[in-house]
Amino acid sequence: MGLTISQKIIRDHLLSGEMKVGEEISIRIDQTLTQDSTGTMAYLQFEAIGVPQVKTKLSVAYIDHNMLQSGFENADDHKYIQTVTSKHGIRFSRPGNGVCHQVHIERFGVPGQTLLGSDSHTPTCGGIGMLAIGAGGLDVAVAMGGGPYYISMPKMVRITLKNKLGPWATAKDIILEVLRIMTVKGGVGKIVEYAGDGLASLTVPERATITNMGAELGATTSIFPSDEVTKQFLIAQGRGEVWTELKADEDAVYDEEIEIDLAALRPLVAKPHMPDQVVSVKELEGLKVDQCCIGSCTNSSLYDMLKVAKILKGHTVHPDVSLVIAPGSKQVFNMLAETGALADMIEAGARIIECGCGPCIGMGQSPKTNAVSLRTNNRNFYGRSGTKSASIYLVSPEVAAVAAVTGVVTDPADFGEPPVVDMPSSFKVNDNMVVMPSTDPDSVEVVRGPNIKPFPINKELADDVDGKVLIKTEDNITTDHIMPSNAKLLPFRSNVPYLADFCLTPCDEGFPARAKENGGGFIIGGANYGQGSSREHAALAPLQLGVKGVIALSFARIHMANLINNGILPLVFKDTEDYKKLDMLDELEIKDARNQIEAAVEGKPVMVTNKTKGYDFATDLSISDRQCGMLLAGGLLNFTRKQAEG
Repeated sequence: MGLTISQKIIRDHLLSGEMKVGEEISIRIDQTLTQDSTGTMAYLQFEAIGVPQVKTKLSVAYIDHNMLQSGFENADDHKYIQTVTSKHGIRFSRPGNGVCHQVHIERFGVPGQTLLGSDSHTPTCGGIGMLAIGAGGLDVAVAMGGGPYYISMPKMVRITLKNKLGPWATAKDIILEVLRIMTVKGGVGKIVEYAGDGLASLTVPERATITNMGAELGATTSIFPSDEVTKQFLIAQGRGEVWTELKADEDAVYDEEIEIDLAALRPLVAKPHMPDQVVSVKELEGLKVDQCCIGSCTNSSLYDMLKVAKILKGHTVHPDVSLVIAPGSKQVFNMLAETGALADMIEAGARIIECGCGPCIGMGQSPKTNAVSLRTNNRNFYGRSGTKSASIYLVSPEVAAVAAVTGVVTDPADFGEPPVVDMPSSFKVNDNMVVMPSTDPDSVEVVRGPNIKPFPINKELADDVDGKVLIKTEDNITTDHIMPSNAKLLPFRSNVPYLADFCLTPCDEGFPARAKENGGGFIIGGANYGQGSSREHAALAPLQLGVKGVIALSFARIHMANLINNGILPLVFKDTEDYKKLDMLDELEIKDARNQIEAAVEGKPVMVTNKTKGYDFATDLSISDRQCGMLLAGGLLNFTRKQAEG
């Protein structure tokens, strides 16, 4: 039996376990990336591990999230990251160099290698055939120290793309169609691979848009073959020597197959407040628009930007619309300026902001009250823009640019001929905003600002675990709900005690106070609890508040791993009726918890007693021997230290 693309990369990096679906495996990590929103914590954890120099082939720290410096906090974090990376052998991408995923695929990604990033959109580099996976900061810290990365062997999904995209249809429409078919939880425990004759017509930036938003499926990662298109892109980046061909065997077996006819696709849009609420642009035609934001790690490539400039050329942004454009990297920004496309954008009335995540993460450019905002980013979760009453729609850059001119959602087919852009034969290469690590690490002083506080570390699991139900949530609760990440809170990513006072407040403003008043307890979650960002702060803040376990109908992959990494029990209801029976402040107890957790490795249920109502209910805890050890020790750091002590 042949192998898929992912299986080949996993085979070549396999350190332990067998490639059987559901079995825990560990793989060697070639590259890592961090960004400043998650990076400060990742490097604090790396320092705690005690490895003097990173052991990966390449590690890069990016500054792209916390770009608004309205106080000292963000600048202090940037200085800490710059000095700690210089000391430990990590490259530092300075503020202004660009969004981590855009820069990494341009300058550092290598087909066939593994990449682990402390950002959920790390799979972007699957667009050039990397096995690129998002994870929590602690997992990335361990990988930088030379440790393996553990996952359950995923199922394989093949999406066959037939024919070519028609006029005005885009790569964004392809991934929105995939989301419509699979939903935001349809990719959990799966790797999505793309195949078919339609690949030949898709550029690397288009492929990257698709793999980037594959994160919204809940998938472990998404990947394209490394083919002639990949080769030409890398040659144009001056990196042709890293190319290698990579494709699935003809007799590879997939667990799931989906086929999409590109010729039949029309412009699509994801309605508020979830990326899988997909309808045609035609259905929303005439909807008045207040804001358009073009950029983010999904659609900020030169390819996207040149098409936007062509649409805007000769037009003026509608007086009722604010158009904001953020190029994805310094390379893109530079080339826009040199080609004159930047002048076309400015002349039309676009507001050009720096190369960073910006509006996508609510870091500036929040829309007005009750606004309709069309955005090219990957998430439209409730409140993520910074304005709770705003309605965020996810669209292609072309649809956003047309709406910026017309003032309403417009089927671009009614606007005129679509812009045609050719990929450049060579990109402008200038890596002067990437700082190499020190050649004399002992001389580097790590600078720590006053906002950087120690992160919480759990204790060994008690024999009996008890606590009250502190909150009961609905399905699809995101890490934005669990740990809000707006412009006011992002500067405190290195200060977990402060952030904890905002934990789960979008769901219930009284949660932090209730958790403190009751000495911690349990969170009750619905299906797909913890979807979205990889931020481990969504586990660290509950830990700070004394949360001992989360009992949910199901979990998103990265968040479940982050809970285990921090010694918080992630339990899954065996019977959905038990979820319905629980009420706020019910007192729960897990008796003989340590033995029950050990028995869970063999598939036995973990029994929970509802002391308030006088009944027991069963939960599942799908863990390996290693994860069992982590939970018993109170998290990965404690477990690692215990192993080191013998």
